[in-house]
Parts: sequence; C-alpha cells; structure tokens
Amino acid sequence: MDKLVIASGNKGKIIEIKAILAELPLKIVSMKDEGYDIEFEETGTTFCENALIKANSLNRYVKGMVLADDSGLEIDYLNGAPGVYTARFGGNNISQTEKNNKIIELLTGVDKKDRTARFVCSIAFVSEKVSFIVNGSIEGLISDKPAGDEGFGYDPIFFVPEYNKTFAQLPEEIKNKISHRAKALEKLKQKLLALYDIE
Repeated sequence: MDKLVIASGNKGKIIEIKAILAELPLKIVSMKDEGYDIEFEETGTTFCENALIKANSLNRYVKGMVLADDSGLEIDYLNGAPGVYTARFGGNNISQTEKNNKIIELLTGVDKKDRTARFVCSIAFVSEKVSFIVNGSIEGLISDKPAGDEGFGYDPIFFVPEYNKTFAQLPEEIKNKISHRAKALEKLKQKLLALYDIE
C-alpha cells in the first residue's frame, strides 16, 4: 500500500482527508506521524503557490507522495483580504474572536449585498510520477455578528444563504460536503482514482 504524507499536523484535517480518500489504496499519515517537524515559509501570493511551497518542502524529505493545502477567506469589499494572510490577519498575537470582530468592524455599515465572500482551498499533490493542484471554494456573506459554536476560525461570521446559517451553525456532516476543502478533496479523489485506474 502506498503512503501519502500530509503536510499538516491538524488532526481534524487528517480525519477529513482519510474519510474522503477512503476508497483509495493509500496509507494516509501526517508529517508529524512520520517524525517531520517542518516550519513552512508561506511566501506565495496565492493559495496555490503556498500549497505548492509546502508540498515541495515536505517532498525534499519524503520519498513518495505528499499532499499540502492552503486555504483562507476572501472578502470582496476588502479587495480579497485577508486572502493568503487569513491566519495572520490583524497580527499574530490576537485571538480568533478578535480577528472575527475586526472583520465585522471593517464592514460596519456595508449593505448585505456587498458583503460577499468565499472560503478558498488549494491542494497540491506531489509525487515522483505526477504533480498537480486542485481548488475548491464556497460562496457566502460576512454576517454582521458571530453566530454558532461549531467549527473554528472564521466559521462564525461566514454566512451561507442556501442554509440560512453561518458555517459555525451547520452540522459537521453538511459542512464536510459543501466546504471549500471538501470540494477540493473530491477533485483530488477523482484524479487519484483515475491514476490508480479505479472506477
């Protein structure tokens, strides 16, 4: 069985990847499982570039297949910010609650129709034989106040009109079907099924 090493130590992310790629003959492990403790320099200007930087960095140590993702929030009214700076938005020493409140503050007085935003995920797959990038996104709106306690990050302020709820109010099973990462992972799965000639 081939091994796929994920450039992350995030347990939730690893569980999601394992679930979506379950049909494939792969042993999926995190880089921490393999004993790699690498600090990635995310110097790219796009999610694709950062995903590739992480995958290529890990690939220098791992012989075989690696996978890395980069994701974040783009708000149209803020010209696409926070974008690739999603994790560092507002500074490194402020809490996620403060980051969420800062975004709400920046959109004070902005009409609902102009609060459009999306979560974006880019996944880079790198191996000796083939390398590629897949992308996924979900459209929504920035709410005027946080709601819900499921999920993490910017989920409490990302409102999905289709469900009339924020990401943090949606049950995990729905979120894992419609999320930006789920969509990108589904595309990854289709490419890998073709690679392994599995119908």
